[in-house]
Amino acid sequence: METFTSVIGTDQLVLVDFFATWCGPCKAMHPILEQLKQLFGERLRIIKVDVDKHGDTAAEYGVQAVPTMMLFRNGQVLWRNSGAMPLAQLKDVITPFLN
Repeated sequence: METFTSVIGTDQLVLVDFFATWCGPCKAMHPILEQLKQLFGERLRIIKVDVDKHGDTAAEYGVQAVPTMMLFRNGQVLWRNSGAMPLAQLKDVITPFLN
């Protein structure tokens, strides 16, 4: 079974979406993340972390608002943002890290 640490610790680019089921902006991000997955395919892994179920992980990374998205490679935080974002803006943020 994969752990959060093992997933973000690889050299693959990983976008983590810290969310809550009751959060409206989090729900709005779901189709945007689906579109992002279609755009980037295997070059980007997207995982979702429910802060209500995994509060310890959210606390470890200082997540105080949802949605909070963080980009990881080799266990290092490359970028983070709290709040919903449009697809174009999220794509523009991630693209430079793919090279």
